[in-house]
Amino acid sequence: MSIVPAEAVSARGGGSGGSVRVVRQGPAGTTADGAPAPLAPRARLLPALAAVYRAQMSRARVARIPLLFVATFQSVGIMVLMRGVVNGAEESRAVVAGASVLVVAFVALNLLAQYFGHLRASGGLDHYATLPVPPAAVVLGTAAAYASFTVPGAVFTAVTGSVLFQLPLAHLWVLLLVIPPAGAALAGLGAALGLLAPRPELATLLGQLGMSAALLLGVLPANRLPEPVTWARDLLPSTYGVEALSRSFDARPDWVAVFLDLGVCAAVGVVSLAVATWAYRRAAVR
Repeated sequence: MSIVPAEAVSARGGGSGGSVRVVRQGPAGTTADGAPAPLAPRARLLPALAAVYRAQMSRARVARIPLLFVATFQSVGIMVLMRGVVNGAEESRAVVAGASVLVVAFVALNLLAQYFGHLRASGGLDHYATLPVPPAAVVLGTAAAYASFTVPGAVFTAVTGSVLFQLPLAHLWVLLLVIPPAGAALAGLGAALGLLAPRPELATLLGQLGMSAALLLGVLPANRLPEPVTWARDLLPSTYGVEALSRSFDARPDWVAVFLDLGVCAAVGVVSLAVATWAYRRAAVR
């Protein structure tokens, strides 16, 4: 029962002043006539995505900086090791491009697979499921945050590799076009692996295997790989980002081929994020 103010009325017996009116109300979550009370409107995609992105970025500043350092140090170390192995400008371009994108693979694929695997195992998905947030906003916001977090390490790796292998820096701005689609494709793949894995240990294993594939198939020059392995390389989402960045080191880059590779990488990223969103819905309702 709830007490609400009512208009002053004259009462029989000469009462003066205000009176109160008793209004009956249904159970919690219903109106007075017993109908279900309307819920709050569902959050729109873009505001919800921005909120998830900001939350993940603030969390990443604290917890992910050491891991970004490890990813960058790992990629630079691989380039130093490959310095005495590769021959020619073409192989040098492939190594630098692959090592730069490997930073994105380490964070966006490996760590995101572990994050969603742990989130599913610990019941953290139940928290997101209770919020009026579209599933796509959770997946896209988290993937965008992890991909954005890789920018400093990828840029440092590319600059260091260009100096180490004496490659031109004039068109290195292409890296800023490579990171969003490659990050989206790898982050979507990592999120899907983490959400579909039945146990967090398996999600960690799949994330490590995915990063190892990005290392072996992305950093090693394609002309040194056996032909069956090159087929698997073509299926790896980050390959097209590596190819686009590698072409940009040419004295006169083939810009049609560069943007074609970026377009393929972006298309794979859209499919990858769509699969991750489906996997999130599937995991959240279980």
